[in-house]
Amino acid sequence: MKVMLKTGWPSAKTIQRLSYTYSVHPWSYLPCQEVPDSYDYNSPNAPNHHPSAYPHPGSPYHQQNHQPPPSDTGSPSSDAVMIKIDTPSPLRDDQSRYPKEIGKTLLALLFLAGNFFLATVSLSLVHDRVPDRDVYGPLPDAFLDRVQPQDWALDVSEILIMVVVNSCVLLITFHKHRFIVMRRVFLLLSILYMMRSLTMYVTVLPVSSRTYYCSPKSNASSAGVIVKRAFQLISGMGLSINGKQIYCGDYIYSGHTVTLVLGYLVISEYSPKRFWPIHWIYWLASLTGVVMVLVAHGHYTVDVLIAYYATTRLFWTYHTLANNSLLLKQNGNNYIGREWWYFAFRYFERNVRGPIPLQYDCPLSLPSSWTKKSPKLPGRES
Repeated sequence: MKVMLKTGWPSAKTIQRLSYTYSVHPWSYLPCQEVPDSYDYNSPNAPNHHPSAYPHPGSPYHQQNHQPPPSDTGSPSSDAVMIKIDTPSPLRDDQSRYPKEIGKTLLALLFLAGNFFLATVSLSLVHDRVPDRDVYGPLPDAFLDRVQPQDWALDVSEILIMVVVNSCVLLITFHKHRFIVMRRVFLLLSILYMMRSLTMYVTVLPVSSRTYYCSPKSNASSAGVIVKRAFQLISGMGLSINGKQIYCGDYIYSGHTVTLVLGYLVISEYSPKRFWPIHWIYWLASLTGVVMVLVAHGHYTVDVLIAYYATTRLFWTYHTLANNSLLLKQNGNNYIGREWWYFAFRYFERNVRGPIPLQYDCPLSLPSSWTKKSPKLPGRES
């Protein structure tokens, strides 16, 4: 692509006016310095002596040949010069600004699988360290002490989790930049599950419910027992409604709250803003699911609060970095760049240029025969 710039030469009047001004006041255009009262301009010893095209006013040439600047009548100021500048052609698609990078998406999925497995292993180890429920009752809790446990409420919470998660999967599937959104969700869940596996292991709390069934403890927690428990938890996706979650001790912080809150944030971020009634519906669904976890005494209130804070701050911090390309540089003024996961963020987001547009398409290409227009019948008008 070539850009044509049109410019004109300065007029003869302008050039001679500048030369006249310089010849009368030659020192006015030099850097600030002390100007001598008298000076021999013809002396070869004069500092910075250079032959000048503009003689000094005191020279005989100037006295004999100085004339006022002529007018610019008939000057060639109207002559134009065409300058060609080669510039790259504008991009015709978003492939360069928002690359798919399927390999990075698969790597983020691998991180998520590894950290989810780490969380199940952590729960398998914690289960044998949970204080005996017959000796240690639930900790005092401002909410749980005032609400009687309802076992059915946990099923309601997990049904809402499945609705929110499936809605997110459907939204991401039809998003035009689905691979970028998937990478972000996978990485955010990886970070949250990594931190959760650490917090539940370092501090083990008594069981919060007196009615929730906990599997008997193992006297010898061998590696085989731990791996068997981990795969049992993975087979049920960590949900009690599937009958696979029979281990206790995963309290700080709440995995149910993480899933519900993150699902709502993804829907509100990557769906059209004009769908605000749907956003409110999913906000209410997420809030209801979190409350149902507390009604079932499945978690302490502090578990829910920490999960909400960790999920929202991580989501908002990550997207603040992703939507502002200047923050991709780790300099002294970018304190967010000191996050321990910042190096992973830069790797996954360094090729994404700016906020992702809210565009959608079908993930599968339709057969060409479906898109062809049907032939018109003779004698009929469309």
